[in-house]
Amino acid sequence: MNDTVKPQAKARTAIIVGGGVAGPTAALALRRAGIEAVVHEARDTRPEPGGGPLSVAANGQAALDLVGAGHLLDGIAVPTPRFIVQSYTGKVLGEMNDAPDRRPRMTLPRGTLTAALGRHAESEGVEFAYGKRFVGAVDTGRSVIARFDDHTTAEADVLIGCDGIHSAVRAAIDPKAPEPRYTGLVGFGGHVDAGGLPDTGGAQHFVFGRKAFFGYQIEAGECGWYANLPVKRIGQGELRETGIDAWTERLRLAFARDDSPALAILDRVTPETFIPAHRLEDLPRVPRWSKGRTVLVGDAAHATSPSSGQGASLAAESAVELAICLRDLPPEAAFRAYRHRRGDRVERVIAMAARTNRAKAAGPVAARLRDRFMPFFMEKFNTPEKTAWQYAYRIDWEAAA
Repeated sequence: MNDTVKPQAKARTAIIVGGGVAGPTAALALRRAGIEAVVHEARDTRPEPGGGPLSVAANGQAALDLVGAGHLLDGIAVPTPRFIVQSYTGKVLGEMNDAPDRRPRMTLPRGTLTAALGRHAESEGVEFAYGKRFVGAVDTGRSVIARFDDHTTAEADVLIGCDGIHSAVRAAIDPKAPEPRYTGLVGFGGHVDAGGLPDTGGAQHFVFGRKAFFGYQIEAGECGWYANLPVKRIGQGELRETGIDAWTERLRLAFARDDSPALAILDRVTPETFIPAHRLEDLPRVPRWSKGRTVLVGDAAHATSPSSGQGASLAAESAVELAICLRDLPPEAAFRAYRHRRGDRVERVIAMAARTNRAKAAGPVAARLRDRFMPFFMEKFNTPEKTAWQYAYRIDWEAAA
């Protein structure tokens, strides 16, 4: 009797759970690698354009280029090559400028990006199945079978969880996986008519206010804005139950004494343009990214808070890196190689964003120290050379995993 275990074959089909940024990007990357994937999305339809501001940095754009999607940003995103950091007095604490030889960061509404990626992936032949909320999976050893809450199933060689920071796939891989960590900040944002407000000329402004953080960019009569309000403890129920009027009043009180256009921008907010309050969360480290034939990508594996400005870019990078690994290796070996390639980089970004969150939630004494020393640290550490590890990162598609 021959007890020799046959080597695992390379994957040729994939189930993707989640249709945000990571899901369609992974499907396009896998398609280029010769692997057919179907994207299963819990929502009944493709995401609608709109939402709060999201940035795609040069490294994220390079990853999207590799799957033929970089051009999607043209015409729907605003170049943001410059960031101006200010205190609540209006004093400029520092500036961050993209390197002259680097593509500028592009800013657009989150839903606009996910909708564009979904449309493009479908045009390239990627199949999407909507109304498919993942509830579990069975690994047969030769394939994986995903189960959805509408009592349907799907089977493929591998299952890829791209279902965000509250990932159901992560829980299926490891029921003891860490829960998302609340950063102590509640986030808000949206886009409003900016008629009458001065254009920011391609710059995004970061205002460290007395009581909260405010960011904004005004281009061509439209303003994208976001705010981070320190709140020590708040549950999902309280977030849902607190209406727009109560939140905007709370924000107005927080920014009342700051030298910024926050109040003028909040005056223009409507229920239609207001992104519901949400807890800013991250995942400092997820011990297990994979199990058997199932693996995580994007926020499901390495969620950084929005303060990094790298969430979408890291998701795109990881989707491409995973596709390269699956192109060259059988699933379990591919997943090990993928974790090795991504782990240190994403954890470094998450830690950097956590430091920014602490600055946003600083008390009066810490805020004075922050405003005093931030110009020095920005001048010393926010140079193109010092930030190249983030923004100049490029994936070599031709290199073997």
